[in-house]
Parts: sequence; C-alpha cells; structure tokens
Amino acid sequence: MKDVFFTITGMDHYFGSDFLKKGMKVRLIKEPDNEYDKEAIRVELKGLGKIGYVANSPYTVLGDSKSAGRMYDLMKKKAKGKVIFITPKGALCELKED
Repeated sequence: MKDVFFTITGMDHYFGSDFLKKGMKVRLIKEPDNEYDKEAIRVELKGLGKIGYVANSPYTVLGDSKSAGRMYDLMKKKAKGKVIFITPKGALCELKED
C-alpha cells in the first residue's frame, strides 16, 4: 500500500492530545451509522477507547493527509495507524496494513 496519512481531530472532546506520543498505535473503526457523517472513522487507543475521529473537513485535515471520505474505501471495517506528528490542530498519522 502506498503511504496514506490521516489526521486525528476532535480529541479535545475526549482526552485531549497531551498523552499522545510519536510512534503510538491507534485503531480505526468505520462508523457508517454515525448521525453526523456517514463516512465517519472513529479513532481508538487501547485502554482508553475513543480519542477522536479521522478528519473529514478541509478545515481539519492537515497537510497531505487524506480525509475520512477519501480513506473510507482504502480500508476494511477496521484498520491500524501510527502517530507521526502531534500538533495543536490534530495528530498526523500513517495508515498501516493489518
């Protein structure tokens, strides 16, 4: 798989981002029944649960990362990611193959 990057957003609604570290592994889970976004992809961290969502707006997607809508067909129901950078606007991650 070609390198695919994504942004975790909405972390302030859960645990914030102070605990995130470069190299941490995250789990991605599609949420087709999400009432706000039919292409929503939830981001979870083992032991904490939901920490945010894959960004799906031009205002929240960082750099060359893909939006949830562009990633939706690139993954199965679940996927894994790895944190690359943490910024005040979100965490940039890389999609990993299962």
